Amino acid sequence: MPFVLDLWKGFKKAPLPAKAGVFLIGFYILASLLAPALSPFEETALAGDVWEVAFWTNDCSDEGIEAYQCWDELNKDRETKLWLGTDHLGRDLLTRLLYGGRNTISIALVTTLLSFTIGVTFGFLAATIGNIADQVLSRCVDILMAFPTLIFALIVLSVVGTSTITLIFTIAILDATRVFRLSRAVAMDVEVMEFVEVARLRGEGLWWLMRHEILPNTMAPLVAEFGLRFCFVFLFIASLSFLGLGIQPPNADWGGMVRENAGAITFGIYTPLMPAAAIALLTISVNLIVDWFLQKTAGLRDEY
Repeated sequence: MPFVLDLWKGFKKAPLPAKAGVFLIGFYILASLLAPALSPFEETALAGDVWEVAFWTNDCSDEGIEAYQCWDELNKDRETKLWLGTDHLGRDLLTRLLYGGRNTISIALVTTLLSFTIGVTFGFLAATIGNIADQVLSRCVDILMAFPTLIFALIVLSVVGTSTITLIFTIAILDATRVFRLSRAVAMDVEVMEFVEVARLRGEGLWWLMRHEILPNTMAPLVAEFGLRFCFVFLFIASLSFLGLGIQPPNADWGGMVRENAGAITFGIYTPLMPAAAIALLTISVNLIVDWFLQKTAGLRDEY
């Protein structure tokens, strides 16, 4: 597609924040894919005591550190070191972060793809067919959007269950309403263009018009929206996990890790801040890339 090629050619001229966002996203993806190989322990294996500190935080060479306080003294026979310490059950925090990233990011990505498939399909149908189909679909979306998203998801997951499949479909349907609104709006602008009318006069069918005429000319706002929707879905899953209705234990999840280790803050332990920082950094990285993409597609000059 022309805009993708132009985007790729202009990547070398991208501002520093955009390059940093691409680098961080690549790091997250690589770490998630290689989680089993990079993790020093199994996902649910106990690695030490509860909220044990990382091996490098208590150095035996420091003055004032007693032998019973020294990590090396306590763990001199341990072969695998704890790089980030342990969680509330004694599981390795680095391992849980790697597996939690793989679980959370993969589920958020699948959910976003499903929501876009549903939202874009029905949005294009509403804009292309119009009349009664547009009114019916739009009113159904209005009804779903009338309910607060978090409350609606909590009710559904509490009644139906908290399996991964249920979680994905519940969030995808709720998020598809936002995608429907955008895709319908941009498709209605393209649908009245002359080249679409010419394609209709040639006898092209509905699906051909949607795939070959409307979709290529609405990709820029849809791609930008995809990045934003991924952030919202990712944060929504983390919020549900924090409330106990997201990804269920013993599977690792960043939102669940924050909830499980929240009590460590009382003792001055940084454990819950690690998954919280991972969530924030991923969200910022995606937004940096989306901002750059919007600048390129809108023809705006970089101000960096």
